[in-house]
Amino acid sequence: MRLLAIALASLIVLLQWPLWVGKGSWLKVWQIESQLADQVKQNQQLKSRNQALDAEVNDLKTGVSAIEERARNELGMIRNDEVFFQILDRSEPLAEPSASRSPAASAERPALAPPAAASQTPLAGAEKISGPSAVTAPQP
Repeated sequence: MRLLAIALASLIVLLQWPLWVGKGSWLKVWQIESQLADQVKQNQQLKSRNQALDAEVNDLKTGVSAIEERARNELGMIRNDEVFFQILDRSEPLAEPSASRSPAASAERPALAPPAAASQTPLAGAEKISGPSAVTAPQP
């Protein structure tokens, strides 16, 4: 009787072995499900990124405002009727004026007028950048 119990127990273990440890075991299924969940999450992120890029491409193809925004941010361009103010960080040294400016370029735009009285300053701590219509103001 004892021998029969041992034989049946070993038979059950042999039948269960592929279920827990074999090629198609539960452990492998759990690992694959985890990989699948990670891949689905990555695909969702990539889809949202692709949609944003597609919208940006369409905006650049059809809209002028996106091109203007890029020109302002990436190339530093301004319109003719605008005044450019650059706020410098106090820890960075002030750039020296460039000697390569042509007189024709400076004649196109009017220069800043000096303060009315010698005792007045435009802004406390503000410095003039070389070039027309450009003044820096300290950061608050």
